[in-house]
Amino acid sequence: MKKYGILLIKIVVGCVFLAFALFPIILLISSSFKIDTEVFDYRIIPKHVSFDAFKQVFTTLDVFTGIKNSLFVATMVTILALIVHSMAAFAFARLRFPGKKAAFMWVLSTMMIPFPVIIIPLFFIIKSLGLVNSLWGMILPMVPHAYGVFLFRQYFVEMPDSLYESARIDGCSIFQTFRKIYVPLAKPMFITLGVSFFVTNWNSYLWSTIVAQDKSKYTIQIQIATLMGSLRISWNQILAASVVAIIPTVLIFGVLQRYYLEGIKTTGMKD
Repeated sequence: MKKYGILLIKIVVGCVFLAFALFPIILLISSSFKIDTEVFDYRIIPKHVSFDAFKQVFTTLDVFTGIKNSLFVATMVTILALIVHSMAAFAFARLRFPGKKAAFMWVLSTMMIPFPVIIIPLFFIIKSLGLVNSLWGMILPMVPHAYGVFLFRQYFVEMPDSLYESARIDGCSIFQTFRKIYVPLAKPMFITLGVSFFVTNWNSYLWSTIVAQDKSKYTIQIQIATLMGSLRISWNQILAASVVAIIPTVLIFGVLQRYYLEGIKTTGMKD
């Protein structure tokens, strides 16, 4: 009985935390179906169910262009970041070269620099490359990040040294060892970081707003921001557009959540 009592307590506590976690999402979805004057009544079930907000969003905004731009930016940043971060992490984890520890600490130190601090110099770099008002101007500055290098490095360090040594003895080059052995074994980490990078860059707003100067280059997040007028804010339209914007990330996380959780569990702090 004691065992079942503890289990019941755990279930109740878990349900309470789940309710707190899901409440904002449920309220977001339900409020998107309300008329403008009832958005702030905090009813879970709308008093008057209306699809007008969604109709107005698709009429006012070029939603499909915004989703296409966001999808392209998030996908390209994710692919490039996984390639660059995994290769850099492999070098820090397995190769021997002078100043390796100092270089790795320097990479980690960049995590302490807030992004707003480097926005102005970053913009001048992008401008000098002629990438202002282009999707690649949103993509390239978001690729390098110490977070991915650190997690990949920790994952590679945990792998047995015998894997690397055996591959080298068998005649594999360093790149072949990385591609044929370490990349397949690091599949959970690739998926974990891939989901994280995709969601982060899908929701990116600040840098995209600075780079994009033409409506054809707007991402879905910028389009949502344009719904906020100076005299009147249609909150039900903003909520409806937000519901549309979260659908791709929810689908991706739903498909890959098993690998995502596996990657989190298997990432240790071994040095």
